[in-house]
Amino acid sequence: MGQKTNPIVNRLGIIMGWQSSWCNNYKDRIKEDFKVRRYIEARLPKGIVSRIFIERTLKFITITIRTSRPALVIGKGGDEVDTVRKELRKLTKKEVQINISEVKRPELDAPLVAKSLVRQLENRISYKKAIKLSILSAMRMNAQGIKIQISGRLNGSEMARCESYKEGRISLGTFRADVDYHMAVAHTVYGSIGVKVWIMKGEIYGKKELSPLFGMQKRHRFSNHKASFFRKKKL
Repeated sequence: MGQKTNPIVNRLGIIMGWQSSWCNNYKDRIKEDFKVRRYIEARLPKGIVSRIFIERTLKFITITIRTSRPALVIGKGGDEVDTVRKELRKLTKKEVQINISEVKRPELDAPLVAKSLVRQLENRISYKKAIKLSILSAMRMNAQGIKIQISGRLNGSEMARCESYKEGRISLGTFRADVDYHMAVAHTVYGSIGVKVWIMKGEIYGKKELSPLFGMQKRHRFSNHKASFFRKKKL
């Protein structure tokens, strides 16, 4: 069953949290979420936004943008963020607060890896070369496994096909496995090419806070503490 479902959706409420948090008026909220995400993706430079988290209160919206290039999102003197905030305020008719979170290791972030591959395919770079470089970069950053699947008219061939490249292990059936996943589409001259990326970062034991940003900060602090502990032991 783990092979047939989205790995992130399959782990919601177990080791992963929701990217949007609200509780009522489902129809309007999901439509508003779609507009906000589509606007931010179109407004900011292509391929630098990893994920967008939205938290709501009655008259207030907090939007957290995870990006590999925070300087481009913030702009000179914060002008870019202020412009985005004003336009989102007109779009949602509510007060908007924007937080910027930096992705320190973009090689281990599935959305950024998928968008990078899409950009290279649209620039007519060889898909085999691009995929192998992405796999090498991820494994060099201590990923436990990575899998990339690409389908469509590869290299402009007459018949569409699907190819998969994998290194390491991807435990899709294990709920405690921290598997990042993203799907993107490259619009080339000879048709659309789909790209799927799975990256396994490790396994999470014990109870985990389901707020995505809190969980990342907590895990980062734990790894620093663990490293300092072993350093003292060696001394």
